[in-house]
This record gives sequence, structure tokens and C-alpha cells, in this order.
Amino acid sequence: VMTFLAVLYSVSAIASAIAPTPIMVLLARFIGGFAFGTLMLAPIYIAELAPARLRGRMVSVNQFNIVIGFSVAYFANYFIQQLSQSGSPLAVSLDLEHTAWRYMLGLEALPAVLYFLFMLAVPESPRWLALNGRADDARRVLSRLAPAESIDTLISDIRASAHVDTQSLGEKIRELRKPELRLVLIVGLLAAVAQQSSGINAVFFYAPTIFEQSGVGTDAAFAQAAYIGVVNVVFTVVAMLLIDTLGRRPLMLAGLAGIASSMFLSAWGFDSDDPTLVLVGIMGFVASFAFSLGPVMWVLFSEIFPNHVRGICMAIMATVNSSVSWVIQFVFPAELARLGPVWTMAIFGITAVVFFGLLAWLMPETRGRS
Repeated sequence: VMTFLAVLYSVSAIASAIAPTPIMVLLARFIGGFAFGTLMLAPIYIAELAPARLRGRMVSVNQFNIVIGFSVAYFANYFIQQLSQSGSPLAVSLDLEHTAWRYMLGLEALPAVLYFLFMLAVPESPRWLALNGRADDARRVLSRLAPAESIDTLISDIRASAHVDTQSLGEKIRELRKPELRLVLIVGLLAAVAQQSSGINAVFFYAPTIFEQSGVGTDAAFAQAAYIGVVNVVFTVVAMLLIDTLGRRPLMLAGLAGIASSMFLSAWGFDSDDPTLVLVGIMGFVASFAFSLGPVMWVLFSEIFPNHVRGICMAIMATVNSSVSWVIQFVFPAELARLGPVWTMAIFGITAVVFFGLLAWLMPETRGRS
């Protein structure tokens, strides 16, 4: 499935770059959004391969790669934007003054094609293989991942859950109504909503607009947006180093506290017309998100749900997460125009405070659990 979605990423990028009308751009981006299902599948796949003691770090690698992609995209966009204004022969020959956005979207095809090629070398999940009558193939994959003496035990554990893994979709949905799953579903939904209602994608996708609101020019706004990518990468590495030692709960709560403080600082900066405070606040927000909600949510999803319903639960959580993201991105420009940047940032800060309280009350620690 992930290989097929990699093809859709490539199609989306090329179609976005050559789209003749706005409707075609929307259709191309819709295809790309469908391909974004890899965001849900990758943590499931990693969780089925990684041992419990390394699961948090390994799932965090997925988030690390995502933020590397964000950072590269910011710098690529900044470079294209600068080149489009340079008047150089290359810029003229490519007509960058009028088509820079096409190159910004079309460049996605390069990593998409690389992703497809790499997926051809990725083995199938040993859990899926064992549950589909391919025990020998499962053993071969596990021999690359685990000590030889533990392979029989792992195969037995997988087979022991076969009766629930082969349930129909309706049976699995009925399984979710059991009282013992109520708490983990609530915690999962809270994490899914908290991650996007923090405003992270509004900041990522509208960063140049936000910085222009602080009074800096367009060039400085694109440059500051590039700084976001660097901060995002650095603090995701921090999360990878700490998540299997400190645990999931401390990182999540510390990050939410940092998000709230940073958003209030940004609101203060906009209110006092201080671009430096705005920049520090936004950078603090991205740093706080990068070591908490960004990677920890996906690690939590891969751990908190029982194996036999993990797939459907993560699909539900990813759908909720993406839906909240869409709402935030759709509303944000109007919110910024009507309420202004002060109240927009303050609302994100208040939201973080609310979710801090709810997750401090309900979220368990899952580090090292089976």
C-alpha cells in the first residue's frame, strides 16, 4: 500500500506543477492528500518491527524524516523565491517571476520518486506475513531484526492473536465499543485533536504570512520561515534522544506547556509590534511541538492500542487528526484577517492549556510496555 501511495505522491507533484486551472491544482493536491495516508501506515509498520525498548525512538525516526522534508521544502521555496526576483538569465528562461509556485510544488516529485524506489527494497511486515500463511517469509524478515533464539517466540505470539486479526471490519468496530478500550480511545482522540489544534500546520503552511504580519518584508518572512525548519529538525532529534529515557507523558506535557507559553509570547509580540518577540515565540512554539506532540502522538498511537485493533484505531485517529488540520488551515486566514494575529495566537495558547489539563489527567505512560 505504501508503495502505491508513493506513486500517488509523484502524480500529485507533477500534476500540481503543470495544472492549467485552479480546479486542477485542487484535484492534484487532493491526490497528494490521499497519499498522505502513509503518515498513518508508517508508524504501524515500524511498531510491528521494532522491539518495545526501541519502539519510541524508531517511530520518532518517522517524524524526524517528516520534519527534514519540511526543512528542505522551506529552503527550496526560499531559494526559488529569491531566484524569481533576481532577474538572472536562468530565472528569465524558466519564467520564475510568474511560475515560481509551480516549481515549488513540482519539486515534490524528486523525493516522491526516491521514496517509491526505496519502498521496493522494504520487506513486508512479519506480522502480516505470518497471519497470511507465509510463516517462512516472516521468519526471514525477523532473522534480520531479532536474535535467532527469539524468532519462534515472536511467531507464536503473532499466531496467538490470529483469531482477532482476522475479524471483519464490523467485528473490529464492535470491539471498539468494549468498556476496556474506552480510556485509550479517549486519550488517542485527545492527542489527535491536540496535535493539530495547537496550530502547528497553520504556522508551517502560513509562516511567511505570519512573519509579514509582524512587520518584516517578504524576503525576511521567507528566510524566517526557513529557520522554522531548522528548529523543527533540531528539537525532533531531542525527542528521539529522550523519548525512551524520559518517557512519553513527560515530553507531551512539557511540550504543551511550552506551546502555550510560546503562543502567548507571540501574541504579546504582535500586540507590542515587536518582530523579535514574534520570532522568538514562533520558534519556541515549533521547538516545543517538535519534542512533544509531533513525534510523541504517533508513538502513543503505536503503543496504546491492542494489536488486534491497532490498525483501525490508528486509521480513526489519523482521520480525526487530518480533519482537525484541514479545519485549522481553512479557518486560519479568515481568523488572522478578522481577529488579528494577537487573538489568533492567544487562542492557540489557550487551547494548549486546555489539552495540557486533559492529558495530565488521563494520559498514561506507555514506555517499555508490551
